[in-house]
Amino acid sequence: MSFKTLPCRSMFGMSTQAKDSAMPAPITIVIAIYDGVTHLDFTGPHQFLSRLPDAKVIVASMGGADIHADNLVFTNLEDLASIGYCDVLCVPGGGGCTAAMQNADFVAVIRHLGLSAQYITSVCTGSLLLGAAGLLQGKRAACHWAWRDLLIPFGAIPDTGRVVRDGNILTGGGVTAGIDFVLTLIAELQGDDVAQRIQLMLEYAPAPPFSSGRPDTAPQAIVDVVRRNMQPFVKQRQDDVALAAERMAG
Repeated sequence: MSFKTLPCRSMFGMSTQAKDSAMPAPITIVIAIYDGVTHLDFTGPHQFLSRLPDAKVIVASMGGADIHADNLVFTNLEDLASIGYCDVLCVPGGGGCTAAMQNADFVAVIRHLGLSAQYITSVCTGSLLLGAAGLLQGKRAACHWAWRDLLIPFGAIPDTGRVVRDGNILTGGGVTAGIDFVLTLIAELQGDDVAQRIQLMLEYAPAPPFSSGRPDTAPQAIVDVVRRNMQPFVKQRQDDVALAAERMAG
């Protein structure tokens, strides 16, 4: 998929030429959220996207209802079902994602928006919701490492990458991967220069004190504890995904 290249106005009032695949402005970006979403999954990318020139970023829920996320409440949201089109659809993940899969109306809206969007995107387990909407069949996709294999029942191909692109589908791994994901998305939309200026403005220069961000680099004792703590949720999520995959296939 290719788009006409246009000069973009940066946040500093300068003009920068976007790369050949960049989308013409203005751009409408919809972030679809639900109860139990992990707030960093969408507030991280939203922080960067809100600096994007010539873009409208909409955070929406079904009916515009307030959304509870990690003891925070997000209000004044747009009604997701009333949005007919967006250039970019972004679905974040969270503990509530499998419950959201069982909401047929929510999944139907995600499918509708995704089928007409120029880019279909997600962060963390948001890719499971894209899968439940039938948008990832035969596509490579990222997900949180603990739940990556749950993409398989939806016909998706799990990918260990922190940011994964397959055609017009761009997915990020677990939670903090949303920052790398959104910079990749911004570069795709408006060019590398715009992405780097926003990165500099927000001083994104990660240097974590530990190398425990992935199970292949964390100490085994740490991995064992985290896996044990997650175990109570595994069976329920597997059942929820199986039900959603059966509904999608039917």
